[in-house]
Amino acid sequence: MRRSELEESVGGAISVGADTFDPMRVRELVKLIARPEVLLTETPRLLAEWTKVALNLSEIEIPSRDPFYGDRRWHENPVYRRLAQGHLAWTQSVERMTTVDGADWESQKRARYLTDILTGAASPANFFPTNPVAVSRALETGGMSVVRGMQHFLRDLKDNGGMPSMVDTTPFRVGENMACTAGSVVYREDIFELLHYQPTTEQVYRRPLLFVPPELNRHYVLDLAPGRSMVEFAISHGMQTFMIVWRNPREDPALGHGTWGLEEYLEAHIRAFDIVREITGAKDLNLVGLCAGGMTSALVQAHLAESGANPVNAATYIVTMLDARKPNGVTMMATPGVEGELSKAASDAKVYKAKQVAHNFAWMRPKDLVFNYVIHDWLLGEEAPSFDVLAWNDDATNLSAKFSRDTNGLLANHMVAEPGGMTLLGTPIDLSKVTSDGFVVAGQRDHITTWRPCYMTSQLLGGDKQVVIVNSGHIQTFVNAPGSSRYKYRIAPAGGPDPDAWLAQAQEHQGSWWPDWIDWLEPRSGTQKPAPASLGNKKYPPQEPAPGTYVHEK
Repeated sequence: MRRSELEESVGGAISVGADTFDPMRVRELVKLIARPEVLLTETPRLLAEWTKVALNLSEIEIPSRDPFYGDRRWHENPVYRRLAQGHLAWTQSVERMTTVDGADWESQKRARYLTDILTGAASPANFFPTNPVAVSRALETGGMSVVRGMQHFLRDLKDNGGMPSMVDTTPFRVGENMACTAGSVVYREDIFELLHYQPTTEQVYRRPLLFVPPELNRHYVLDLAPGRSMVEFAISHGMQTFMIVWRNPREDPALGHGTWGLEEYLEAHIRAFDIVREITGAKDLNLVGLCAGGMTSALVQAHLAESGANPVNAATYIVTMLDARKPNGVTMMATPGVEGELSKAASDAKVYKAKQVAHNFAWMRPKDLVFNYVIHDWLLGEEAPSFDVLAWNDDATNLSAKFSRDTNGLLANHMVAEPGGMTLLGTPIDLSKVTSDGFVVAGQRDHITTWRPCYMTSQLLGGDKQVVIVNSGHIQTFVNAPGSSRYKYRIAPAGGPDPDAWLAQAQEHQGSWWPDWIDWLEPRSGTQKPAPASLGNKKYPPQEPAPGTYVHEK
């Protein structure tokens, strides 16, 4: 699998299902497969195709670029070709059996979610005797690949919950070659730290820029590495730049982190807004919200707008989903069983462990994020790759069940898609009252916060909106630095409520969208002034160098 494909496969989402293999999902799948009319049709069809496979008459095409069957030996060796075609025939049969005409998209996606796991697990590529690449590697290495693979398996069984490792993190050190943009912690409380970054230009814009990362991921995906940091890019263009660093919630009940829900995070936004304005002397600010951070940024603005006190002048929303009525990878997980378990866990102030959260996300792309590494690490005995994005993805955070319950319910029940559908901090939420200009960014190949519901963010919010759709996955949508971007994007002012109609008329460009974003942001950042000689101020002085303390907490 190429590096770009790996990077597109990873990333956190807005919320997390409490149980990947929720019994209600499994029962739904069994009911679909066990329909008599389906079994009567598909069983003879599958047997006929398997007969063709055995006689070498099957026309099933084996994919040439695939984690399972990409190697030429699956195509050239008649035995392995038949194994691959037999598995693909069964996979196609199961997919047909679980497809119901007229069914809602959530049910279809839930069925496909489990069938992808089921059919992927049964691939002959996952087993040593039936994987020609693994057998050849064992012969070439005198059996050492088998020894290394067993060592990797035992390590992952002990340290990674039985899941194969995605990445070798040893070359990457937070604060040294990741998250290393110069700055200081200028404020710390229980739920977040605030970083103030060191200007690198003689003049800075008067209106500050605040980054709001997802509440369930490490902040430094926005400050990944020199040359690949959106924070660094903003600073280089004269932005007075700040970052919220959310604390990794602990499981210790005495700390009370399990009580952190949506409203607690919104209140933290408000405190951060006030501190940034007090440090810079600005009456308002601009912000960048990423994924769940974009969602909470929009919600807190709607709350503040009710009293006419929204201090956000312009906001960027990256892979941010507020209206989940179009197909996406988040709300299909929200079965009644999951909702019930989340509610109980929230009432118990439970904190989900980072590994559980990360593994739930991995099962959303089982072929790419699970079985691909079963083959690579365990069967071939290869070391996990060393990529900065994968290292960040592996640096997972815990998650309070209360926040997961709140965000799952908000999205699955479409609570903010209509004005007044939800009350937060005592205020009915009407996103149309957020009149600050918006810059909405989504990834066309994003499997989590898919691009169509992210486009619909531009329809809920007031103000003028610019929309960018990048032909990339979740992470590469924003880790998209100029000079190294391999992607294309479409950009245009927000149109009507049809995302596909907007996409058809939007102009396509090659490369990174960051320069267009800066061109949009600069006129909304006020006049310029000499860069401050020091960070923070008398009330909020520098405490320690960025990236601070919370980023290191496990």
